[in-house]
Amino acid sequence: MAINSIPGLASGRQTDLPVMKPFRPRGPAYDEMYLVRWLASIRARHIVLLLMLWPAVAYAQGGNYGLGDAFKALWRWIPFITLQGFVFNVLISIFAMAIGTFAGAALGLAQLSKITILRRIAYFVTQMFRNSPWLVLLFVVLLAFPYEIVIFGFVIPIPSWMKAVVGLSLPVMANISEIVRGAVKSVPSAQWEAAEALSFTRTQTMWQIILPQCFKRMIPPWMNWYAILTMATPLCSLLGVGEIITYSRQAMEAENNYPELLVPFYGYTLLLFFAYCYPIARMTIALERRFAVKF
Repeated sequence: MAINSIPGLASGRQTDLPVMKPFRPRGPAYDEMYLVRWLASIRARHIVLLLMLWPAVAYAQGGNYGLGDAFKALWRWIPFITLQGFVFNVLISIFAMAIGTFAGAALGLAQLSKITILRRIAYFVTQMFRNSPWLVLLFVVLLAFPYEIVIFGFVIPIPSWMKAVVGLSLPVMANISEIVRGAVKSVPSAQWEAAEALSFTRTQTMWQIILPQCFKRMIPPWMNWYAILTMATPLCSLLGVGEIITYSRQAMEAENNYPELLVPFYGYTLLLFFAYCYPIARMTIALERRFAVKF
């Protein structure tokens, strides 16, 4: 029946009986897809803004200790963390890189030896340490090396940081070995033939002709591995070595281990490593472009 034909609506009322009018809901009609449409309307910038505001909300709910207090605590501990911690990371990386460079150069030249047994042993050692996890090597060195040695009645202690240096130098040694071998192999064979025509011995050819040409080719990858080694030094904290991560944890414990301390302290550590390693990375790229072989 059409609405126009209902008595009492379209025309005057013809009876005393009440007439129920059609239901007209007030407000917007219910939409089953409202939630989906709302989620779809969210923009990427809204999500980014939410992620940026979330730490602030979390800090606001943390109690009386806020983000400002955490940064004040960091400011008090910066000299200790930097001078006692990060400087030690740099020293560990320098010593480990020095040992790894000399041992790796000898191992790389051994891979090029004409003595078959020496060449195979050098290849095996290179591949073993090159494909081993750094953390596993650190634990092996920690457990294998004694804490002190006795020489002629004198007790010489071996601190944990020296074990860390040895442990980190092993994978560096293997990778430097491959760098040396690859650099020597990259020298054109005409150089070897010319040296042989001039009656140079193999040792003279290697030290006077081949290796001087390899130095500039080895510098960029060598710097790259030094940056990688520096960024790997925080692994030493798992061995109890006093470095930046260890001292950062001690500083946070001294400040009652508030959760708000995590971002400032570890963020400062991140900035220190970035400020130290990023210039090395940029210099590596520049040297690589400069020393690239021109055809």
